[in-house]
Amino acid sequence: MNRSVLSVRLTILGALVSGLVVTACQDHLLPSIQYPSFAEASDPNVLATSPNGTVIYNGGFGSAIAADPTDPNVFYLLTDRGPNAAGSVANSIIFGKADFTPQVGKFRVVGDKLVLEQTILLKNAAGQPLTGLPNPIGQGNTGEIALDLMGQTIAPNADGLDSEGLVIAPDGTFWISDEYGPHIVHFDATGKTIERINPFGSGTGGRTLPKVLARRRPNRGMEGLTMTPDGKTLVGLMQSPMYNPSSAATTGSTVLRVLTFDIVTGATKQYAYLMENASLTGCSDVAAITNTTFLALERDGDYGGNPTKPATFKRIYKFDLAGATDISDATNGDGGRLFNGLTVEQLKDKAGLQAAGVVPVTKTLVFDLLKDISPVYPHDKAEGVTLLGANRLAISNDDDFGVVDNGQNGFMAKILPATGKVDLNRIYFVTLPTPLK
Repeated sequence: MNRSVLSVRLTILGALVSGLVVTACQDHLLPSIQYPSFAEASDPNVLATSPNGTVIYNGGFGSAIAADPTDPNVFYLLTDRGPNAAGSVANSIIFGKADFTPQVGKFRVVGDKLVLEQTILLKNAAGQPLTGLPNPIGQGNTGEIALDLMGQTIAPNADGLDSEGLVIAPDGTFWISDEYGPHIVHFDATGKTIERINPFGSGTGGRTLPKVLARRRPNRGMEGLTMTPDGKTLVGLMQSPMYNPSSAATTGSTVLRVLTFDIVTGATKQYAYLMENASLTGCSDVAAITNTTFLALERDGDYGGNPTKPATFKRIYKFDLAGATDISDATNGDGGRLFNGLTVEQLKDKAGLQAAGVVPVTKTLVFDLLKDISPVYPHDKAEGVTLLGANRLAISNDDDFGVVDNGQNGFMAKILPATGKVDLNRIYFVTLPTPLK
C-alpha cells in the first residue's frame, strides 16, 4: 500500500476511535477529487402506481445531504415522509404509499451518476419501521387527515417522522430532524432509534426541546440540522417563521429561529435569523463551517428556468452566531421569551428586532444557484447543502418521488419545465472563489 494512502487511513481510524470529527482528513483528500458539475440518480425503482396510472418512483432522496467522512465519493441523502397529494376532504393528505418508511440512501458518485449502494430504513426503538404519517394531537399533530390511495383514513402515528435534516456523527450514528414536531431523533448506524427529543416530552430518553418550538408552522418545522466540527453541538434551523402566537399575529414576519443543542447536557440556546423576504418558502438546510459559522440554504418554491413563472430566489448564505442575542426563555413558556410583550416572530424584521434590543445572526451571501449554476438550475426544491473542504459545496434537491399534486385529488408526473423530463435526485458540485474557512 502507498505510504500516503496508509497515512490517511490511519489518520481517519484514529479520529474515529477518539471521537473527533474527520473533516480535516477529508479536506486533505478533496483537492484531488474531480467531481462532475452534477451527478444524477440512475434508474430509481418504482415505489407505487397511483389509481390514475402515475408512476411514483423510489426517489425522494435529497431532503438533506451529508458527506461520508472517509470516502469523498460517497454521500448520504435523506427522504422525507413520502409522496403525498391533497385529498378531497378539507385538510386531508393522500399518501402515495401509506406504509412508506423514511430512509437514508448511501450513494456513490460514479462519473455523472449517483449509484444507490445501501438503503437504511429508519426504525423506532423496538426496531419496527417508522412511517411518515402525521403525529397524534399533542405530539406534533399538523391538523392533517391522512388518506391512502383508495381514500381510506389512516390513523395518526406517534412514531411518524417527516424527516428533513441529516447529520452523520463521528461514531457513525445519525441525527435527524423533522418538520412535524419538530422532533430530533438519534439513530444508530442501522437506523434504529436511540433517542427521540421533542417539545412535548413524548420522546424517548426524557430530554426535551424548548416548548416554543411546538408553535412551528405546520409542516415547516426543523428543516435543517447540522453538527459543529468539534462534535459537541447540534444546530437546527426552523424553515419558516413560527405561528407564535398565531398565524395572523406573525403575517409578514421574516424571523426564523436557530436552535443549538448540547449533545451531552441537552442545554439549548436560540437565535434569530432573518429571511431576505416574507414571500420565501424559507430555509431548507443548514451546514456547519466552524463551531460558530454556518451555511443556510434559503429559497422560493418555484422552478428554475420555468418560462411562465421562473424561480427568482435560491441562495446560500453564511451566518455567524457570534454577537447574536440568545433569545431563549429561562422559564420555558409556551410562547418563549417576550420582548416588549411580543414574541420574536411578532417583531417581524430587522427594525423590529433592533427596537427590542435583539441582535440577529449576521449574514453574507455565498452562492446564488439561479445565477451561478450554468446553464440553468431547473428544480424547485433545493433542500440539502454540505461543505466539502474549504470552498466546495454539494447541493441536493428533493425530487418529490417524481410526482406532484395534480390538483384533482391525485398525482401526476413531476416534469421540470426547463428540461421537459421527470425530476430526479441530483447533487450539484460547485467551487467557491473564496474559501469559507
